[in-house]
Amino acid sequence: MNHRMSGFLRMVPLAAAMGTIFLLSHQPGNRLSLPPFPGIDKIGHMMIYGTLAGTAILAFSARLKDTRPQRVMFLTVAFCLLYGISDEFHQSFIPGRSASVLDVVADCGGAAMVSFFWARRRRRFSLLRC
Repeated sequence: MNHRMSGFLRMVPLAAAMGTIFLLSHQPGNRLSLPPFPGIDKIGHMMIYGTLAGTAILAFSARLKDTRPQRVMFLTVAFCLLYGISDEFHQSFIPGRSASVLDVVADCGGAAMVSFFWARRRRRFSLLRC
């Protein structure tokens, strides 16, 4: 498999996660039925954007992840933040939905947690190889 194709294939999970988020955000408010648990929507945002962060990290080349892990973390969280903002803007046009700064905070929190744990796990495994 050539290098360009492998880069393309690494993008497929990212595109799937982005599409899933878009489709979930496009549902009118009256179609949503969340369990009556306080903060469940914020937990959902953190989980979904944690997944988005994981697929974003996967999309980076192994070389960049090895040589610039802090850059990968920063770009991942920044990407998820911008996508979260665009998602909330999109929701503002959907009947029964509204934009929420707290949702963006939860999105960014989920992305930051996954990025942190990826970097920590990566560092632990690199120390074991020595």
